[in-house]
Amino acid sequence: MYRIIKVLNNNGILVYHNETGRELILMGNGVGFGKKPTQQIEDMPGAKVYSLVTRQKQQSVLKVVNGIQPGFIEAAGRIIEEAEKVFSEVNHEILLPMADHIALAAKRAKENRQIPNPFTPDIRVLFSKEYTVAIRGRDIIREMMGYEISDDEVGFLTLHIHAGLSDEQVSVTLDTTRIINEGIRMIEKGFSQKLQEDSLAYTRLMSHLYYMVARTRNGESTKVDFNDFIFTNYPETGRVAEMVCSYMGNELKKPVAKEEIGFLAIHIQRVISPETL
Repeated sequence: MYRIIKVLNNNGILVYHNETGRELILMGNGVGFGKKPTQQIEDMPGAKVYSLVTRQKQQSVLKVVNGIQPGFIEAAGRIIEEAEKVFSEVNHEILLPMADHIALAAKRAKENRQIPNPFTPDIRVLFSKEYTVAIRGRDIIREMMGYEISDDEVGFLTLHIHAGLSDEQVSVTLDTTRIINEGIRMIEKGFSQKLQEDSLAYTRLMSHLYYMVARTRNGESTKVDFNDFIFTNYPETGRVAEMVCSYMGNELKKPVAKEEIGFLAIHIQRVISPETL
């Protein structure tokens, strides 16, 4: 049984779930039609249920919902539905943070004022499936709200979708992407070589760096030790990998396991000179 707190529009309502004491948003065609605040309603078959979190935990859900145009909340719900066609499970708690971001992105588009996202190319490689959903999300925002968001905003939207698939907050994923971006720049500088971004080896290197950061944050390490092999056969690659690992350790304020050096070097060598490994 639900008690209606606010009718967003014909397709969405903010409710209080009497049994759990949680505030939820129910979305679906016509769920809000003819409804009124304080009205008690039964479960609504076919309606999508969104549990809610806000950017700051002390914020009231009603205050946040009141600050977002209902159409943006509905658009965020549609994007989550698109993500669910690709991924088996998406955490519905991303609804309000995503809607809030979409509203701000639309405001920036209206004012012809954009926030640059220098990590969009990296995000596209690291989270390719999420990025594809975000591209569809841009179409949804245009169709529903009439705003055209930029490629950089698509990159940020990708991070919100990724947050719905993992326990990572958007800010943590963005920081990880920043660290990886700098690691790639260090590798390119170390070999005076621009890496081929459309190669499978580059994609694997980016993925390896991502999970390497995650392992370091969690205090884990790979069990594979290629250090002796690398420093005997490819000492320069080992030196560059060691520099990247040292940088990551400084940024994360956690030591990177020494075994990571050789493992990273294997991926670097495959990118800079595919025929050698």
